This record gives sequence, C-alpha cells and structure tokens, in this order.
Amino acid sequence: MDLEDLDVAVGNGSIDTVLLALTDMQGRLQGKRLHGQYFMNEVVGGGSEGCNYLLAVDVDMNTVDGYAMSSWSTGYGDFVMRPDFGSLRKVPWQPGTALVLADLFDTAGAPVTASPRQILQRQLERLAAHGLTAFAGTELEFILYKDTYEEAFSSNYRGLIPANQYNVDYSLLGTARVEPLLRRIRNEMYGAGLLPESAKGECNYGQHEIAFRYADALAAADNHVVYKNGAKEIAAQEGMALTFMAKPNEREGNSCHIHFSLRDAENKSAMLGDGPAHLSVTGQRVLAGLLATMREFSLLFAPNINSYKRYQPGSFAPTALRWGVDNRTCALRIAGHGEGMRVENRVPGGDVNPYLAIAALVAGAVHGIESELSLEDEFVGNAYLDPDAGRVPATLREATGLWESSERATEAFGADVVAHYANMGRVELAAFDAAVTDWELRRGFERL
Repeated sequence: MDLEDLDVAVGNGSIDTVLLALTDMQGRLQGKRLHGQYFMNEVVGGGSEGCNYLLAVDVDMNTVDGYAMSSWSTGYGDFVMRPDFGSLRKVPWQPGTALVLADLFDTAGAPVTASPRQILQRQLERLAAHGLTAFAGTELEFILYKDTYEEAFSSNYRGLIPANQYNVDYSLLGTARVEPLLRRIRNEMYGAGLLPESAKGECNYGQHEIAFRYADALAAADNHVVYKNGAKEIAAQEGMALTFMAKPNEREGNSCHIHFSLRDAENKSAMLGDGPAHLSVTGQRVLAGLLATMREFSLLFAPNINSYKRYQPGSFAPTALRWGVDNRTCALRIAGHGEGMRVENRVPGGDVNPYLAIAALVAGAVHGIESELSLEDEFVGNAYLDPDAGRVPATLREATGLWESSERATEAFGADVVAHYANMGRVELAAFDAAVTDWELRRGFERL
C-alpha cells in the first residue's frame, strides 16, 4: 500500500483508522490510533508526538532511572514519530485499518539514536559503505493455549491448556487441530504485505512456527514486529492466547532463528565463493566477525532474564560459539545452496527485538570485513560437547557486563546506545533480584 492508495481508501471510507507505530526496546509496537482523515490532513507531512518515556520504561511500563534521553529531571518530554511510508500496509484483522511504522526524532529534528529501528538503519548504512546489502528472515516459534489472555493473567499463567497435548513436530494431524487459527494468521499476514511460506508443528506442547519469506533487513524486521503483534491480536479474537516467550516452561523454548546473507552491488551473493563450505573471502570474514562479537553483542540477541533459560545442552538451542554446515548444534549454521546460501544464527529466542538482533549481525559482519578476520575451521560433530568452544553467556548479568565493557560495541553502535541498553539490562536484573519466585516458595515455604 502506498500513500496514494491510502488517500483513496480514506476518501471512500474503506479505511477510517491509521495506526502510527514505533517499536520500543522490548520489540513491541507502541503508538496511536488516528482517524484516517486527520492522519492525511495533519500527520502525513509532519508526524505526531509521543512521550519519550516509550524508550525508557521496563516491560511493565514503569518509569525507571538511568536513561539519559528521558527522566523526571528532564520532564519526560515528547519525541516526534515520522511515518516511513515504505512500511505502510493494511491490517486485515482489524476493520478499516492501516498501519505505518515511524522513525523517531527529538523536537529539534535530531534522530533518536537509541530507537531500535534507527539502530538497524545506522548499521545498514555502515554496511552499504562496503557496497553490500543485508537480507534476513526470522523464524518465530510460539506456544498456543486454549485459554484467553485474560484467563491466563487471572491464573498467574499456571495450569494453561496447550492447543496440542503431545509433540506435533512436523505433524499434519497436530497442525490440523489448530488450522483455523494458523490459516487466519497466514492469510491475513499476506494481506498485510508479508509472504507466508509454511506453518508447522514444533516440539513443545502447543508449539508452532509460521515462516515467512526473507526480505531486505529493514523490511524483515518490520514484518517481524507486525506479525508478532498481529498474531497475538488474531489469537485473542479467536478466544485463545499465544506466547513468544523464550522459555515458558521446562520443555523446549521458543526460538527465533535469524537467516542472514549479504548481496553485492550486482545483487549477487557476496558470501558464495571457492573457500571452505563454498564461502567467499567476504563470507569467511563475515562468519569470523559474527563469532568474534557474539558474546559481547549477546544482550541484543537475548535481552531478558528468561532468554538464557533456553541455552541447555541437547535442546536445539545453542551453547557453543561454533559454525558448521547444516549443523544444528552450532550457534551459526550454514544453510542453503548456491545463491540461496546463508548463515542461520540460532542464538535468539522468540522474545528478541528483531531490529537490535539484525543490527548486531550487521555490526558483527562489518567488524569481520573491516578487520579482515580469518575464519576458524568448520566444526563437525556435537558442538555441545566441545570443551574448547566459546560459550553463549549463561545469564543476563553476564551478557550486560560484556556489552557494557565492549569496545567493539561502542565503536559500532556509539557510547549513547551502549549505555541505553546496558541500563535496560540492569533494570531487568534489579526487578528480578527483588522478586520472590514460585520456585523459591515451593522449595522453602515448608521445608526450610
């Protein structure tokens, strides 16, 4: 959908509401519902304002200390949401509605550097200086429950009924049980401009994955947040609930494998060549850069306390920082053939902010290219058992410390962005450290 299409639709009444949305630190869509004619008359040219605390709160929308951009001492002012009409689309699951994503600027017109979408744009500009373009595809898993979101909340998310009672990985019978919902999501995402490829069952009870075709990196991240928000809305309309939480129970977690590749100025694969695993020199340097920065950038791949519960040996979530050809025990897996060859980063979970994760991949690739890094040998075998491999950080505390002290992060993202997201990590840690969990009560209420 382009702006002319929207003008016609608003004029004939087929669209009466426009959602102006930004993506916050947690990867969620925030913004305003605007009357269609008001949007065309007043917002198209200059955007709309919103409180700058939207990039300075925790997941519960609590105002917290430590952010330079927004605080009580600065008065919690506004920033300007300017629509990017390249992201304009219909929202088929809401009547008469369109959505456009926004970039953020302060009231003096300067870009908000800590905005996730603009962080990714900055890294893509760095990559473009090398004559390269990034493409990505994100594979989000979710667990579907027969309970509504309100019922789940009221029960403290305990005793929920999964949509499948057994492992339905690749099971056509298992996916048929929930096909009405899966079909709605696939078809209505197609109506929103995404290109669905497939739906399949996964290992955890009620777990499923809907895959979409890859796109240029910014569009892939845009599609990811639209899908994630829309899938929850559609599930709620069907009287069900789904979660993208990285590890909602002790079984398999929800992953978000990110497929990543680069093309040159002639739109050919920049990673394909005559080297090991059919990698070009550029491809080898890219993989080496991803491995070299993985630990320090892990906060952008795994941003929450719960994210780190996924990393268990033998769980299909990686612990070893190795690369291999079609080897799912490694953090980086080479997949595909010929021009379709790409690297799959298996570290992120379903709770990831796609803009930040893809930005981390691009920054790692640029580091490998600019430093002309050499690639270690391909790992063959079970990487979980490799005693010499570097490891994915085990906790958010470790990841936050690595990020905050990383010279490479500061060089790539800037000191202001590093400080902003380090504070995000510290805020989550402080909230968790103050919490009394169900596990503690079960262990200690009577027996200690």
